[in-house]
Amino acid sequence: MTNQPRPKMGKTAQGEPMHYSVGAVIERDGTYLLLERAQFPPGFAGAAGHVDVDEEPDDALAREVVEETGLRVISQNLLFSEVAPDNPCGYGVTTHTWWVYAVEVTGEPDVDAHEAKSWGWFTPEAIATLPLEDVWLRWFQKLEIIS
Repeated sequence: MTNQPRPKMGKTAQGEPMHYSVGAVIERDGTYLLLERAQFPPGFAGAAGHVDVDEEPDDALAREVVEETGLRVISQNLLFSEVAPDNPCGYGVTTHTWWVYAVEVTGEPDVDAHEAKSWGWFTPEAIATLPLEDVWLRWFQKLEIIS
């Protein structure tokens, strides 16, 4: 039996279970790489995922980008970190602390079909029409990529 990585656990100020997650905003020539999730939660999102036990957010970011897109991170800049309540994951935890990064990558996408039903490079105008994952809708608005 293989050892499945486990998400790093924490607790909210109210004592509820909380996970830690990272997200990548990958932009090229005015377009953004988004994946239509093949797994819960549904919707379009940037490359993202849980920080595993014994892993730091920067390392989790590089791992998730490679796993989901096949791209290699060459630089990253933390845009913000925030707690996202009402952000359920497949493990049944509803609160996540997120680190969201602007990420520069190298290579061409080789998207894992297990991770995404579809993917593409989208303009802000196209992103505004997509069924985005709830947290990504909020972040694209926060970053003023969409209104």
